[in-house]
Amino acid sequence: MILCCGEALIDMIPTPTVSGEHGFVPHSGGAIFNTAVALGRLDVQTGLLTGLSTDMFGEQLTAALQISHVSTSHVIRSDRPTTLAFVQLQDGHASYNFVDENSAGRMLQPEDMPDQLQGVSALYLGGISLACEPCADAYAALLDRHGSTRAVMLDPNIRPGFIQDQTRYRTRLNRMIAQADIVKVSDEDLDWIIPGPENLGEKIPLLLQAGPAIVIVTKGSEGATGYLADGSEVSVPVQKVEVVDTVGAGDTFNAGVLAQLERAGQLNKPALRDLPADDLRAALELGAKVAAITVSRAGANPPWAHEL
Repeated sequence: MILCCGEALIDMIPTPTVSGEHGFVPHSGGAIFNTAVALGRLDVQTGLLTGLSTDMFGEQLTAALQISHVSTSHVIRSDRPTTLAFVQLQDGHASYNFVDENSAGRMLQPEDMPDQLQGVSALYLGGISLACEPCADAYAALLDRHGSTRAVMLDPNIRPGFIQDQTRYRTRLNRMIAQADIVKVSDEDLDWIIPGPENLGEKIPLLLQAGPAIVIVTKGSEGATGYLADGSEVSVPVQKVEVVDTVGAGDTFNAGVLAQLERAGQLNKPALRDLPADDLRAALELGAKVAAITVSRAGANPPWAHEL
C-alpha cells in the first residue's frame, strides 16, 4: 500500500446562486487527499494518514475517500473542526484563503503517529502539512520512524504564506528531503529551497546531493523533467487539452508517477536508486496523462483507470 500522509480539507468553491450572487459550495480536497483519491481511482492500493474531524465536513471527506477506494484505517479522528479553503478562481487558476486554526488536521502531534505501518510499502508526503505546526513536526516524526525501510516521495509544494518560522521550516524540510527517494518540485519551489543566482541546471545536482535518487521538476505548460543521480535526465511535454481549471493538477501528476512505478514493481528504495531513464520517462508520461484529464474538468476530479 502507498500511504499518503498530509492534509484533507474542504475547498469552498464559488458558485452562482439562484439570485445571481456567488455562494460557496463545499468540495472535498487538499493536496495529499487529492493524490490519495487519484491513486485509488487508478486501482492502486492506497491509504490516507491524516486528521479528520467528526463534523459534517469530516464525514464528507471520509465518504469521498471510500468512494475512490482509499483506505481510512490510518485516519486520526477528533472533534476539532475541518480545515476550510475558500477558493478564488481567475482565468482557471486558483488562489486560496484558509481557515485552519485548531483544526483536526493541523493539531496532529508526533505522538499521534503510528508505531507500526503493516502492509505499507511507500510513503507520500507534502503540501501545507509540512509547513503548519504542530502537524508538520508530526509528519516529520512519521518519516523519521518509518522512512528508512519504505520508498518515500516528497512534494513540498511550498507556500511561503504558511511559513511562520522560516529557519524551523527549512531545517525540517531539509531533513525530510535527505530521507526521500523522489523529490518533486516546481521551478519556483526549487528556487525557494536553493536560493541564489544559480540556474535550474546548477541547482538540480545540489538537490540530488542532499539525498534523493530522483528529482522531478514541473514547469507548468512546459512539461516536466526528471533527473537521476547518474546525471541523466528525461523530459515529457504536457498533453494539450482545453483547460477548465488547474485545481489538483500537480496532485494528480504525482499520483500518475507513483502508480506507474508501483505497477512496474519499482516503488522501493533499491529499484529507485537504480531506475533506468526510460522507466522514469514512463512514470512522467502517466503523470502528464492523468493531470491532463484533471485540468480538462472543473475542480480536483482525477480520472478513473477506465477513463485512460
